[in-house]
Amino acid sequence: MSEHLLTAALEAARRGWHVFPLRPGTKRPALHGEQSCTGTGPCASGHLKWEQRATTDPDRIRAAWSRAPFNVGIATGPSGLLVVDLDMPKTTRTKGSSDAPDGAATFGALCERAGHAVPDTYLTRTPSGGQHLHFTAPDGVRLSNTAGTIGELIDTRAWGGYVVAAGSITPTGAYEALSAPVAAPVPSWLLRILQPAPRAVRAPSGPVTAQSRSYADTALDNEARNVATAQAGGREAALFRAARALGRLIAWGDLPRHAVEQALQEAGEATGLTAAECRSTLRSALNWSITHNQVRRDAA
Repeated sequence: MSEHLLTAALEAARRGWHVFPLRPGTKRPALHGEQSCTGTGPCASGHLKWEQRATTDPDRIRAAWSRAPFNVGIATGPSGLLVVDLDMPKTTRTKGSSDAPDGAATFGALCERAGHAVPDTYLTRTPSGGQHLHFTAPDGVRLSNTAGTIGELIDTRAWGGYVVAAGSITPTGAYEALSAPVAAPVPSWLLRILQPAPRAVRAPSGPVTAQSRSYADTALDNEARNVATAQAGGREAALFRAARALGRLIAWGDLPRHAVEQALQEAGEATGLTAAECRSTLRSALNWSITHNQVRRDAA
């Protein structure tokens, strides 16, 4: 198995994708965290996270995968990738059936609405039956992770995110490479969703705009801190409240949705919630708040 996983890591690196080890049989990074960092080796000049330590160097990859049968993580940002994660409904994963459309069906409908076929690009199938569509991001464009921004059961991974590479194995199955051998560029219609045109500034004066921006940034920091410090039993509720509170600032144009999603997702996972729990809570709470806060309370 170790040789198989080493081959998977080297194959991803050959494509120019930056890889790092995941704990054997899991999707969790195998690298040490900041609190346990000894400040030696690669971290001699300061702690390096998995995104910074991901590499395409074959020698480093062989050295790392000689130690254990690590699964393979691909750091999407440094790899110049945008990966669209098409998930399965929860009931399908747990009970085997569901009438709800999966992420692939929703994405197919979005492609049809945009007047295009589903892109022919490098694709992996996850053990749960989901799909990861790999796209190359445009030069000079820094995309962030999103959760539900494109549609239900559709997330994306870019800077700040990673995906499990084909060939990796978990107790529920393996990640398999399917479809096209290369990653296609991000479709322009999809890029417009992920990078909407800037809203026109309608504030009456510069000082008011600056004040609004400062308030929004402070609110984001405070809500993320509230989530990260929540105690067991109240973590999901704290995440829900924070998303409801910040959703109105998204609706009013004071904060971009992807920034709120990323900050609260990281805070939620830091406090012990799973990535899936965070995405589900954020999606429903933000969608509700944005829908019900289209008119600013202080508007005439």
